Amino acid sequence: MTMAISPDIGYLADRPEALPVLERLFQTEWPDYYGADGPGDARQDLLAYSSRNHLPVGLVAFVGPEPCGVVALKSESITTHKHFSPWVAGGMVAPQYRGYGIGAQMALALEEVARSLGFKVIYSGTSTANSLLLREGWQFIELVLYNGEEVSIYEKVL
Repeated sequence: MTMAISPDIGYLADRPEALPVLERLFQTEWPDYYGADGPGDARQDLLAYSSRNHLPVGLVAFVGPEPCGVVALKSESITTHKHFSPWVAGGMVAPQYRGYGIGAQMALALEEVARSLGFKVIYSGTSTANSLLLREGWQFIELVLYNGEEVSIYEKVL
């Protein structure tokens, strides 16, 4: 097992210097959505996550001076499930930092943010982070086909 890294995790709103690195990471890791021909705008989404006390709220993780991950708490994510809110979404750890527990630490930090905002339950939809969510105590709700992809929906009672 790989040793965990303890990143410095804080509000994206307080660390705007991370935006260019995170924007490139979104474009590289999610090219169908954030790439040149995709419908998404990584910079606009990241700027939207730059708040502290209302949704969406984003957190960024740093290892030393380098931004290595991001995660957001949003009011809506899986649009077929508008009855669920808020959502942990936009979570990403840079490839060279995966496997060190950074994603789990960011998720736990975001749970604290959700609690501080008064939420009792949070949701997540993923096609890639199933094992992480299960390890961290999330409950599987259902598997859905969303935008042509199988996505597992989870909830966590805070």
